[in-house]
Amino acid sequence: MYQTPEKIYQLKKADILKLKGFHETLADRIVNKENKQCIDKQIENMEKEKVKIITIEDEEYPSLLKNIYDYPITLYIKGNPQIVNKSSIGIIGCREASTYGKNVAEYFSYHLAREGISIVSGLAKGIDSHAHIGAIKAKGITIGIIGSGLDIIYPKENQYLYEKIIKENGAILSEYPLGVKPEKMNFPARNRIISGMSKGIIVVEAKKKSGTLLTVDFALEQGRDVYVVPGNIDEMNSVGTNDLIKQGAKMVTTYRDIEI
Repeated sequence: MYQTPEKIYQLKKADILKLKGFHETLADRIVNKENKQCIDKQIENMEKEKVKIITIEDEEYPSLLKNIYDYPITLYIKGNPQIVNKSSIGIIGCREASTYGKNVAEYFSYHLAREGISIVSGLAKGIDSHAHIGAIKAKGITIGIIGSGLDIIYPKENQYLYEKIIKENGAILSEYPLGVKPEKMNFPARNRIISGMSKGIIVVEAKKKSGTLLTVDFALEQGRDVYVVPGNIDEMNSVGTNDLIKQGAKMVTTYRDIEI
């Protein structure tokens, strides 16, 4: 009957009560003036920040993401919405990355981006940042998935990288509306989107107990390929990655090892 959220939003209380399953208390909540003012303010802020919403019903919604369990109903995007369905690979790793790890992340992202592959990562410090940087150096496409509203950049030192990604025809995505702070619980949820949007993930560095390994779990559940770069056996940052190789993940030492 009401085919768009906009039409539902504009309904009067009397119209809502005519619908099956809607009682007076629920109708009052839907037409609540304070709620509508809050929504209107959110829309105003989104227009100011040049943020767009993509819903699961939109053609622009990432097709791979539709097929995962617990996909986000909506995505907030800043930047170029036309790129989110390009063939992509996720690059992930620890925040306290070594020089080796940073160089490796840039190497893979640079060469894959030159091959026309979009690079997806989490805009965190360490491996994530250098994955984005490598793609930008290659004049390729990169997408940052964050665990906060698009108006709150975390970490703050990545403000320049955030703006650079958008300027270079990339995009920043979040499932969280504007104003949502980067709470700890948001990042595991963010990780399922990184792997969900990608045909596979490359793990560059990971400690034995690392949030990176949670993304690997999501990737495996989603049927994604998991590629792992081996590390120095004497380094803490290599314990998790080397264990993944022992468990059967595909070891990669060159971008040509990635199958997309």
